[in-house]
Amino acid sequence: MNRRSLSLLFFILAISAGWYFIFGMNVQTDRDRAAAKNVTPLLEEDLTTKGLKLGAPVFIRAFKEERKVELWIQETGKKTFALFRTYRVAASSGDLGPKFAEGDRQVPEGFYFVPPSQMNPNSRFHLAFNVGYPNAYDRAHGRHGTAIMIHGSEVSTGCLAMTDPKIEEIYTLCDAAHRGGQKFFLVHLFPFRMNSERMFLARDSPWYSFWKNLETGYQWFEQKKIPPNATVQDKKYHFGD
Repeated sequence: MNRRSLSLLFFILAISAGWYFIFGMNVQTDRDRAAAKNVTPLLEEDLTTKGLKLGAPVFIRAFKEERKVELWIQETGKKTFALFRTYRVAASSGDLGPKFAEGDRQVPEGFYFVPPSQMNPNSRFHLAFNVGYPNAYDRAHGRHGTAIMIHGSEVSTGCLAMTDPKIEEIYTLCDAAHRGGQKFFLVHLFPFRMNSERMFLARDSPWYSFWKNLETGYQWFEQKKIPPNATVQDKKYHFGD
């Protein structure tokens, strides 16, 4: 088989396997291309108003109790991030506390990242991306599960459903960041806003020690407006630049 035939075979196999990360780039489909065309004019107008740019690095925080997703964008010429949009979660499931297993309907809590390979423009929930659960922390604690997404529509089992119009904005901003050079964007999933007052109310929860660990990462960003690099050692999160 010659080189041209091998290249064609590789391409066909990649498509049939559902890979969207070919040669380091998301493959656009009619769906996400149409979504970007629909939302980009207003996004660019609002970004310009705030001194931000489409294609700059993004960062996502979500809060289960408040049912909010925040999308932050790196400020031009700086390392810090500015809040661009806050979206209301249309549907989610489960209770406060971590996800343990496939089918428990829990939304995870922790620190995750999304490379281009986890973007899904062909989701049955319009557009979606996989947050990357289970991460190293989850695996160290024996937790398992698959396909935890932030996606469109208004139904969810263990995911965050944002509605189709809102996921078009979120997906377009994240895809543009990848195409602008961001190798992955971070997604931080919290049970609630981890300020001192709310943590005090949670002091009797069986998850309090786990949440104290999450709180360190939460406060890092609150103080610096730069997402921390979260690593896992001795079954705990550690944070650094």
